[in-house]
Amino acid sequence: MQHLNLPIIGFIDIWSERISKWLMVIAAMWAFLLAFYILVDVIGRFFGFPLKGTHEVVKNSIVMIAFMQCAYCVLSRSMLRADFLLHLIGGKLERILNVIGYVLGALFFLALFLGTYEPAIHAVVSGEFEGEGALRVPTWPARVVILVTSALLVVNYAMLAIKEVILKPDHSDDPLPVE
Repeated sequence: MQHLNLPIIGFIDIWSERISKWLMVIAAMWAFLLAFYILVDVIGRFFGFPLKGTHEVVKNSIVMIAFMQCAYCVLSRSMLRADFLLHLIGGKLERILNVIGYVLGALFFLALFLGTYEPAIHAVVSGEFEGEGALRVPTWPARVVILVTSALLVVNYAMLAIKEVILKPDHSDDPLPVE
């Protein structure tokens, strides 16, 4: 993937890519561990000893995993879009539609960030939790992950829009290599 050769923007571009890659790796490992956690719960239920709070842990984990992988998905241009239509259009119109899509993506995640900010702060400050009884799962990790990744997604979409305007067209749709 091409990087912007501008002082501050290039630095932001490189670091947003690195953070996105690491979040994707962490989310993949988390999903792998979560599968074993669910397996232990299923086996425990078979023998009459289910793990307490599995529902809450899995519910919050799935949200966090999805959001942590989303940043990499945007950078690798793997978000849902009709590429075949864009390639048929080609040229400047394709680039204009890409910029519009990137700006709309940035605005969507900016709205999500703004809508999540106060609930995330409240969850951290008040110690908000889900579940009753033996295991109470804090909600602040999921809310903070949504908040942080939404901010990162705004940056990623903005970087893609800037690249679409400034850089020459890059016709390689290869996924980003993990370093």
